[in-house]
Amino acid sequence: MTLRVAIVGAGLGGIATALFLRKAGVDVTVYEQSREVREVGAGIVVSPNMVRPLERLGLLAELEACAVRLEAAWEFRRWQDGRVLSVQAMGEACHELYGAHCYVAHRADLMAVLQRALPAGVLRLDQRCVDVSQREDAVDLTFSSHAGERSEVTVDALIGADGIHSSLRTLVAPASTEPRFSGLCAFRCLVPAAAAPEMALRPVQTLWLGPDHHFVHYPISAGRLVNVVAMAPAREWRTESWNAEGSVDDLMREFEGWDARVTQLIASATHTKRWALYDREPLDAWAQGRVALLGDAAHAMLPFFGQGAAQAIEDAEALGACLAGVGSDSVEEALKRYEQIRLPRASKVQLMSRGREVQNHLHDGPEQQRRDENFAQADPLRQSAWLYGYDG
Repeated sequence: MTLRVAIVGAGLGGIATALFLRKAGVDVTVYEQSREVREVGAGIVVSPNMVRPLERLGLLAELEACAVRLEAAWEFRRWQDGRVLSVQAMGEACHELYGAHCYVAHRADLMAVLQRALPAGVLRLDQRCVDVSQREDAVDLTFSSHAGERSEVTVDALIGADGIHSSLRTLVAPASTEPRFSGLCAFRCLVPAAAAPEMALRPVQTLWLGPDHHFVHYPISAGRLVNVVAMAPAREWRTESWNAEGSVDDLMREFEGWDARVTQLIASATHTKRWALYDREPLDAWAQGRVALLGDAAHAMLPFFGQGAAQAIEDAEALGACLAGVGSDSVEEALKRYEQIRLPRASKVQLMSRGREVQNHLHDGPEQQRRDENFAQADPLRQSAWLYGYDG
């Protein structure tokens, strides 16, 4: 009998999981509480460890059509005058090392690529999970629509891919800790290429470093837009939501006195989102019985490694491999195997994503000068082998 799996949450991780499970011969349905799939956020780094799984799904050509292939990354610049501190060539060097290029893309474009690959009927919208009952041989789910209509489903396994505010996390980790506040907030905005300074249109991921702040930009959507992410002290801001509206004036004040190309990018933005940066402590377990977690529900992390989505895609492929050919009576064992494969690595990335802002936000002085010297001598592409070279 074909294994039946329900995925709660239709973000990048949830949709990718459905594709890998279908590839593994699993009968899968994705349930999303929203009435439409609308990927929030803007830019995303599609690193080699994320590209290879997408290629195995047959989606590389579509990714290349909507993304921008990076020729250089980690172009660190000084906040005041734009002096280049360090830059790492990508392009063919990245492909030779890791068998894939590195891209930057709009999250919505990437979501559209994944969603187009999903057959009709697999995704069910307007379905909020309101009750879960786990039995020895199955999981019973109850869903409710915005109109109050209820439906019940019985499956062999349940995957919680419902994001950083996961309601299913407590089924696996009832004692999970409260979110940890970083003290920082992020402004995110999109600037039309025609309004951006020329240097921001290059296929380069640029990071400007300065006291208590850093500023990132790169082109996305086949070069039509420039993605801007600016990190600053949160001050009184505590809202943890990618949908929260910010103020361009507030963003400009945070970067007053920075290089004119930075302030030009900010001035060209018509609106900005702003959210407080939190993460979670690594969980001790991702699976309990027939229920398992995936993506931000399992390992919400700070964005300084640019690995949140990549780790979710790695989760998705690993889960597909673990459930391939599995019967209902072996589901719990398969989900524990998935946990054993993925939890240590994702937890490592989660913890290493902390603290990057400390070196990025140094005030001018001896410590900052030593940092800049170290940047000039570093080889971040090869130093990322443990991250980019991972292949399940």
